[in-house]
Amino acid sequence: MGLTAKTLNEDEYFYGHKACAGCGGSLAVRIALKVLGERSIAVLPAGCMSAVGFNFPQLCFGNNAIISTFAGTASMLTGIEAGLRALGITDFQAVGFAGDGGTADIGLQVLSGAIDRNDNILYICYDNEAYMNTGIQKSSLTPFGAKTTTTPAGSNIRGNLRSKKNMFEIVAAHGIPYAATASIAYLPDFMNKVEKASKIKGTKYIHIIAPCPTGWGIDTDETVEIAKEVVDCGLWYLAEFEQGEFTLNHKPKEFSDISAYLRKQSRFRHLTDEDIQMIISSRDKKWEYIYKNFKI
Repeated sequence: MGLTAKTLNEDEYFYGHKACAGCGGSLAVRIALKVLGERSIAVLPAGCMSAVGFNFPQLCFGNNAIISTFAGTASMLTGIEAGLRALGITDFQAVGFAGDGGTADIGLQVLSGAIDRNDNILYICYDNEAYMNTGIQKSSLTPFGAKTTTTPAGSNIRGNLRSKKNMFEIVAAHGIPYAATASIAYLPDFMNKVEKASKIKGTKYIHIIAPCPTGWGIDTDETVEIAKEVVDCGLWYLAEFEQGEFTLNHKPKEFSDISAYLRKQSRFRHLTDEDIQMIISSRDKKWEYIYKNFKI
């Protein structure tokens, strides 16, 4: 039947943290650990979740957790999994939580290596679309047009000039046993993907969109709403990759207004109508590809 709010574990494994109000990443970590339970061992690199979760003398995890180097999430997961297996311990889940910069930029090499070895780990990228912990700098998962401290919006250059890197399909191209996308606004979908991934042997990857009110320029009570809108307007999609095939999990009957989604966020308010039309055209092109190559 799948997990629901009523059947989800009532125990908490990530609480008392110092995240900003409305933090999408903290919700992703909290829910994933409730699914995985106390026998999970969490690895978190330098980034938002390690900064807010490990404040001496307070540890905000009810399960075992450790900070890794910024680049080393996947390699530390590999070591933990191999070490516990060598000790004869099998009833555990090694899970990593890394942001977009720690995944698509700094951590991509070791993640690629872990997938190549097919290490029995679960890697979750909470994507807030910039290096939020260090001051809102651009990452390769920052979308086109977004204003950050390293891609300012001026009269000549209006925010980020590059498109968002497609990490989901990059990971899938490795032939990974299981990969998925998710959103904190569609929690049953995310919960069931985490549970499904935990039962698959080999490397698993889940990429969840997790808005940051501070970096996106939204009110703290709008996080879940904006995480829903990014899916509903077609700029993010919910899908899985398994046994060499892509499957679309959620098909909007019609897309909601991209302009309304963008204008709600201060990082996009400088965009012109022409810029927004470019974003719409890019979305439409992507969905043509999805309809052609994904199981619907």
